[in-house]
Amino acid sequence: MKPLIVGLNPKSPLGLASAASMAKPSTLQPSAAGGDVAVSDQNPGAAGEEIAAIGGEATLAVEASPAAGGAVPAPHPQLSAQQRAAVVDDEEEFFSQLKRKWSDFRVDMRDPFQRTTMITIAVFTGLLVYSYLPGLTNAYIAWANPQYAHGWIVPLFSAALLFWWRQPIAAPVALSARLAGLLLLAAAFGLRLIAASYRIVTIDMYTFVPAICGVFILLGGWSVFRWAWAPLMFLIFMYPLPDEATRYLLGPLQTTATMVSTFALQTLGLEAYREGNQIVIGEMHLGVVDACSGLRMLTIFIALSVGLVMVGRRSWWENAIILASAIPIALAVNSIRITVTGVLYQVADTEFAERVFHDWAGLVMMPMAMAMLWAEQYVLSNVFLAEIEGPAVLGHSAAAFPESAGRKAKAAAAPAVLGLGPIAAKSNVSAAGKTTGNAGPVIGFPQRKG
Repeated sequence: MKPLIVGLNPKSPLGLASAASMAKPSTLQPSAAGGDVAVSDQNPGAAGEEIAAIGGEATLAVEASPAAGGAVPAPHPQLSAQQRAAVVDDEEEFFSQLKRKWSDFRVDMRDPFQRTTMITIAVFTGLLVYSYLPGLTNAYIAWANPQYAHGWIVPLFSAALLFWWRQPIAAPVALSARLAGLLLLAAAFGLRLIAASYRIVTIDMYTFVPAICGVFILLGGWSVFRWAWAPLMFLIFMYPLPDEATRYLLGPLQTTATMVSTFALQTLGLEAYREGNQIVIGEMHLGVVDACSGLRMLTIFIALSVGLVMVGRRSWWENAIILASAIPIALAVNSIRITVTGVLYQVADTEFAERVFHDWAGLVMMPMAMAMLWAEQYVLSNVFLAEIEGPAVLGHSAAAFPESAGRKAKAAAAPAVLGLGPIAAKSNVSAAGKTTGNAGPVIGFPQRKG
């Protein structure tokens, strides 16, 4: 039976030994754990890398952990700059990141081009806000409506993201960006004139978003628009819905909430049936009016889900599922509210049920929706386990780099492997040091011959 065979994938982001380096002869030195350690002469000064020889023939690349006395490995050159930055950012505390970003901002402001461009963008944005002051005032008045009570948080959230995601402005600004910014500004003002002539107040307010995007493209170029477009587009949630959209949404939402709540009450054993937008439970008629349609919960929760997708570091399919689940979660929470009220009307007095329905339920709905969203993210994070190819470890702990940018790197301690529990191999390493095919770390018993 041949000795244990361990191979490394030269294309893996964590692969520290390539086929060419493994083919070169190495020097055997005694190891404290027993056996011999083969030290490669290709990079004799590299800290934290060892080539362990088991039985005098097989080679194994080992990353020494900080606990084992080795140096912390630097991000691998094969990782992109965004991936290395994501790893560093995740390891820092929030306030240290904030301090670093403020220091970077001050350094960039010493550059005349950066300072002039940022001041110009700020001045044009101020002029744009002054031009849209009537529409912004209408939006501020709409925030008094409980359905749009979240509106004041939206501009603060967008401003915070603009500062957090800010990058240096590339010089010079391309001519295509200048033309695109001018065209977007002209289109926004043209649409605003048409909306004003027909007295469509909501459309007039909405044109502020493409107008401010045009200012950023015109003065900052495409490099600025790449990191600023999402916070700028998020400003749309600070405005109320158009009256036509509200009227078209109220009816279906009321009907859906009534049907789901009636079915839930019937499932609980109550004799309930639906008459239009009313639920009849015995002699009691529970009406699902406009305020009970769930439109308020829907608008707030959609804005919350979009903001969560923006700040979270997840894959595109996870973000798509989170956005698609915003509407079902909002409808489910509202139906639970109506169902609980119907049950309380049967088991408690009317005054207590009214107090729960109008006062307490509004305080519970958002935490309940957040709990559902958290449970959904927990399930999504455990549906698929990322398979990361890297060096095998014998008796050391290795910190695995993330599979892709945007995922928080988690330190995974690898247990000592002494030939137990073989892992299937796609290829192996011959005694001469040549690899056959591309394979990840292979630990196990080779196939018998003869």
